[in-house]
Amino acid sequence: MEWCDWIMPLVASRYPDHCAVLLAGSHTRGQATVQSDVDLIIFEARRRQAYRESFTYDGVPIEAFVHSFETIAHFFESDRERGRPSLQRMIADSWTIEDHPHLASIRKEAVQQLADGPVAWSNPEQQRARYFLSDLLDDFESVTNRAEGLAIASRLYEQSIEFVLRANQRYIGQGKWTIRALAEFDEEYASRHTMAFELYYQSNDRRAVIALVDDYLAPFGGRYFDGFMLGKR
Repeated sequence: MEWCDWIMPLVASRYPDHCAVLLAGSHTRGQATVQSDVDLIIFEARRRQAYRESFTYDGVPIEAFVHSFETIAHFFESDRERGRPSLQRMIADSWTIEDHPHLASIRKEAVQQLADGPVAWSNPEQQRARYFLSDLLDDFESVTNRAEGLAIASRLYEQSIEFVLRANQRYIGQGKWTIRALAEFDEEYASRHTMAFELYYQSNDRRAVIALVDDYLAPFGGRYFDGFMLGKR
């Protein structure tokens, strides 16, 4: 497919005020499947508020992220603070469909922010995350009801990855990016994580999950209960 020839008629008709266009997502990373949508980042010079929309064009699902160069900077800052660099990843891996002089600096900033990592947790933020992960692990270790165990495991899967990544000042992900982010940090951890939870789901054997999460917590003081305080003034 000639992306430019296919995308530009859509952009011209739907976004007449555009000044730059990027193709992003799985198609640019070589990971697209038959069900993958097409991610577009549309720049409009005078847009004050960014938005996204989903629609079908020529039988293909489209996700469009519409920004100005100013709103991109705001979203970069927000994504870095929350530790989930959705827009930075999209722009860093994007292909230019319609160029603009500002695009090179925006892509450079996206790549730099990915390399720098998220804003570091403060000590209170880290201790709070450590406490709630410990609490969840305690619940998982003692649960006797299978349905409740599955519910706890689902939360533990993501919360433990978030802890080990943010505590090491690394970005987290969402959905499929959760395990991808862990693999980018430590492939052995990602492999252990997958095998430990798969073992629990298949056989109800929770020992590998417990050992794994304890290993995540160990460099930061291990499980945390005694002395935790929240909200006291």
